[in-house]
Amino acid sequence: MEINKQRKDYLSWDEYFMAIAKLSSMRSKDPSTQVGSCIVGGDNRILSIGYNGAPNGFQDIEFPWSREGDMQNTKYAYVCHSEMNAILNYRGSRKDLENSRIYVDLFPCNECAKLIIQSGIKEVIYICDKYKNSDSTKISKAMFDKCGVKYHMLNIDKKIEIVLNND
Repeated sequence: MEINKQRKDYLSWDEYFMAIAKLSSMRSKDPSTQVGSCIVGGDNRILSIGYNGAPNGFQDIEFPWSREGDMQNTKYAYVCHSEMNAILNYRGSRKDLENSRIYVDLFPCNECAKLIIQSGIKEVIYICDKYKNSDSTKISKAMFDKCGVKYHMLNIDKKIEIVLNND
């Protein structure tokens, strides 16, 4: 019997939950930005997931996915961000979200920051902060700092591939 021969290249919890957030983002129909989120409790159990997309009842094919033009004809007035969807998709007690953490590809905007704070999530782990100089991101970080929500970028040094077909 061999002891201590377990795999050494398994995913850490952070890598695992971020991979689930990334996998969730693949459901997004947004042609320019796909974002996924995964909310996790203190016991490393997944509470909810979400991705950015059209509101329920709004046909994706009729959705204005454009990034430019008047507000009424762009995605910005309509799209539900992944963080919002993950929080709203949760079906348990709101108490369970308290002190949880959220894994998200892209640092949250100020609107999502408010939802994260109000839901009781206490930690944000992200892998991209491409809008770090925007007012929205600066406001998010200021709100997180004032409200005691920790945030940090996850540095993943390995490529994680998900193979759905083993043929």
